[in-house]
Amino acid sequence: MERLFKAAPKSDIYLFPELCSTGFTLKPELMAEKVNGTTAQRMLQWAAKYDAAFAGSVMTSDDDGRFYNRMYFARPDGRLDYYDKCNLFVYSGEDKVYTAGKEAVVWEFRGARIRPVICYDIRFPVFLYNRNEYDIMLISAAFPTSRMLAWDTLIKARAIENMCYVAASNRVGVDDFGDYCGHSVIINPYGQLVGKCRSGCQGTTTVELDWELLTNLRSRFLF
Repeated sequence: MERLFKAAPKSDIYLFPELCSTGFTLKPELMAEKVNGTTAQRMLQWAAKYDAAFAGSVMTSDDDGRFYNRMYFARPDGRLDYYDKCNLFVYSGEDKVYTAGKEAVVWEFRGARIRPVICYDIRFPVFLYNRNEYDIMLISAAFPTSRMLAWDTLIKARAIENMCYVAASNRVGVDDFGDYCGHSVIINPYGQLVGKCRSGCQGTTTVELDWELLTNLRSRFLF
């Protein structure tokens, strides 16, 4: 992970896919980390070292033995925020193994308001409805190749309807549930593609967001 982002241009925020340090499994008891565990601590180290925020979903267990699909947001000042996936993928049995989060959150970082989202969350537009609460949607995902049409369509729709930027990081590779080709992208509030990773392999894309575009769009419509 460090090799990949070090090779990319310097950024304010780095985003990794869903369960970025392990891959997806329905046996979290084998590899889940404790709250603020190894991966979260490494992200904090990177945040301090590279003066940036690092976000990504991590398999996490609490002291009561509950498991969470948790996105951490590590900041340069040592602060560690998190969001627990609220909409678990019932068709795989994720809801039988993991505990759903209780609420949506918004983080503020360097003038931007950020809404964290994990994979299946993107299928719930009312859950993600933006009442001028956020500017960027960060999506960590493990969306399979078989559902790429849905992935490409839904993340564009979320950008357009919420008049926000969407940064969507999706895994690549193969596991027991299928294969994954990435399609990691950054989309502007008009639904236009402004950054894209190569499909089928690990990589990065970096974009400087146009805040004037965002402000002008919102001033003309509901915001």
